[in-house]
Amino acid sequence: MAEKDQLERIASAVERIAEGVSALSGLQSADTVELGGADSYHWDSTRSRLVPVPEVARVPLELLRGIDHAADTLLQNTRQFANGHGANNALLWGARGMGKSSLVKAAHAEVAKALPEGKRLVLVEINREDLTSLPVLMGAISGLKAQFLVFCDDLSFDKDESSYKSLKTILDGGLSGRPQNVLFYATSNRRHLMPRDMIENERSTAINPSEAVEEKISLSDRFGLWLGFHNCDQDTFLEMIRRYVAHYNIDIGEEELKARAIEWSATRGARSGRVAIQFVRHIAGEKGRSV
Repeated sequence: MAEKDQLERIASAVERIAEGVSALSGLQSADTVELGGADSYHWDSTRSRLVPVPEVARVPLELLRGIDHAADTLLQNTRQFANGHGANNALLWGARGMGKSSLVKAAHAEVAKALPEGKRLVLVEINREDLTSLPVLMGAISGLKAQFLVFCDDLSFDKDESSYKSLKTILDGGLSGRPQNVLFYATSNRRHLMPRDMIENERSTAINPSEAVEEKISLSDRFGLWLGFHNCDQDTFLEMIRRYVAHYNIDIGEEELKARAIEWSATRGARSGRVAIQFVRHIAGEKGRSV
């Protein structure tokens, strides 16, 4: 029986290797990529190249309210990495619209602008669908003279997806592992990145349920830093709106602002940073201002 279990584990390992080879077989290799003067890029996996993003859609860090602890922690981690010190891959998980991706972009901008001459922090966005090309991207940028934050927004995996195995190896495993000049940041609505029914299905059908489930939920363990984001209360929601209104110099009285903001959140059934900026855009339009 023990020999049978061992053979099954070997067969499973061979299958995982075959899946990884199959996923990478259609990718173009990229020994090096051209790095221009931009500080933000999008990874084009079909052509194995970095596409400059001239203007990143960012929210100033001081406007992100209700996430102070997460902001301080991510800023410190990013500063450490930018200066070549120890730092962790980060998973920002939790409530929708509470500033997860905005914080990543704001932290990058805040740290990058404060770096001394000769140091460079580059943000590279990769689509979730292109995660199988991560080994190509890592190989391409590992020799460049810059520190790279590779960022995947809205990271999650559906039933029967296996691309998470490539990500696990890159994050903290394999012979080569993650290059010293690369850090991986991801946002997700799920703490363990996998839907519950996917995990339950593995538990019910696998030969060794505990091992199958462990393989899937262990992906989030590869992130040394977990930052949770939760729905905000009314006071925090109103403070978000006041900050935006002041920043964009929108002329509106406090009582009117408060009453309309509460009504807006009630009709949306939510209070979050996303709902706040949507309300501010609406008010700005009425006042003839742009946001």
